[in-house]
Amino acid sequence: MTDESPPANAAQDASPSYRLPATDQAFLLGDSMRGVRFLMEFTKADEILRAWGVASTIVVFGSARIREDGPPDHVRWYAQARRFAALASEHGGARDGDGRSRVNVIATGGGPGVMAAANRGAADVGAPSIGFNISLPREQQPNPWSTPDLTFRFHYFAMRKMHLAMRANALVVFPGGFGTLDELFEILTLRQTKKMRPAPIILVDKAYWTSLIRFDLLLDQGFVSRADLDLMEFAEDGAHAWRLLAETLCGDTTDGSR
Repeated sequence: MTDESPPANAAQDASPSYRLPATDQAFLLGDSMRGVRFLMEFTKADEILRAWGVASTIVVFGSARIREDGPPDHVRWYAQARRFAALASEHGGARDGDGRSRVNVIATGGGPGVMAAANRGAADVGAPSIGFNISLPREQQPNPWSTPDLTFRFHYFAMRKMHLAMRANALVVFPGGFGTLDELFEILTLRQTKKMRPAPIILVDKAYWTSLIRFDLLLDQGFVSRADLDLMEFAEDGAHAWRLLAETLCGDTTDGSR
């Protein structure tokens, strides 16, 4: 018999293979776990939204570059987005709680510009609102008006888009650039192909949208049908957008915009 001590196991203890998979960041961030990361991004937000009783949303898109103190058009669009979100939050059911589902909760991309204006409008009337942020090379910071418990961050655009679309009772789009157009046409395509439940799509400021996109040309060339174009309506401002939605979403012609 020998009384030699066993060799130290420090190397085994420190080996990456010995780490629990759930605590091994290198493993979790590897290519093989991409599907798991997709599932995690879906489940975390879904679980929190369910806990808050969020049954449906009104999604507000628009440029992150619009500023409250910017050029006159920017000032106007910012104010209209804030006004729309306040009206929708006050009269649409977002403030309901205490065991009841919250409906028509304002949901944005969580960043600055129109997104901040919409989250701010909800906060103005004491309603919760959602910010679905995305990690970008130039880090996006969440605006200070989305409800902290409902402020999320995603790595995958696809999962962020899914959360934006899956509870949406309506989409309200203010002027914007590439990102806004991407989200608009994503929802239009889902509606056109019936991959999404019926939901009104309101474009605010008809002059902007019809000067930017020749929707009539798409129809003239046979690329879309009249029914496809009927998926959209135009509103002149935020209060008008809420009037267009109020009866459809709330079954009430009292829109609170006056």
